[in-house]
Amino acid sequence: MMEKAKRPERISAKIGPSILNADLSKLHEESVKLVSCGADYLHLDVMDGHFVPNITIGHPVVKCLASKMKNVFFETHMMVSNPDQVGIALKPGTPTKSVEEYIDIADMILIMTVEPGFGGQKFMDPMMAKVKWLRENYPTLDIEVDGGVGPSTIKACAEAGANMIVSGTAIISAPNQKTVMNEMRECVQSYIDKRQSTQGS
Repeated sequence: MMEKAKRPERISAKIGPSILNADLSKLHEESVKLVSCGADYLHLDVMDGHFVPNITIGHPVVKCLASKMKNVFFETHMMVSNPDQVGIALKPGTPTKSVEEYIDIADMILIMTVEPGFGGQKFMDPMMAKVKWLRENYPTLDIEVDGGVGPSTIKACAEAGANMIVSGTAIISAPNQKTVMNEMRECVQSYIDKRQSTQGS
């Protein structure tokens, strides 16, 4: 029998820049800069060219980076055919019903808001229905969104109930990365606070 995940009583807004669109020749330097600008965690996309058509970094790169930044939480999105560990991520075509039996043992559910495999894609607003359903049924679950998320789409994510935000292009290409992360975090946190105050009344 699988144990239920231990979840906190309250969720909080977390911003995790994706380094997919960063200058990979300066991966450590770019990562340090993102953390110094206020990133709560770093999102690393590992692609093998089989599960998705693109190829990015692999386990040795993640290991080296983590060894140089020991106090940083690295979240790896494993888009590979034979992962060592499996989390729960839903592609746009995957309904929440297909993983419903596993949600209780998950620490976090990732809703892809683009087709996985390439950065810089357009945000798919219909995916917010999945986020909303998860938030309504699992109030303290960490719900993450990834794909096309930035200042123009953050409100839709926050309103639906996402609290973990992966953002690549919008942060990496921003003139002021700290400002973009702070604005998105504040937007998400305001919706969390509003939702929790409503539930408490």
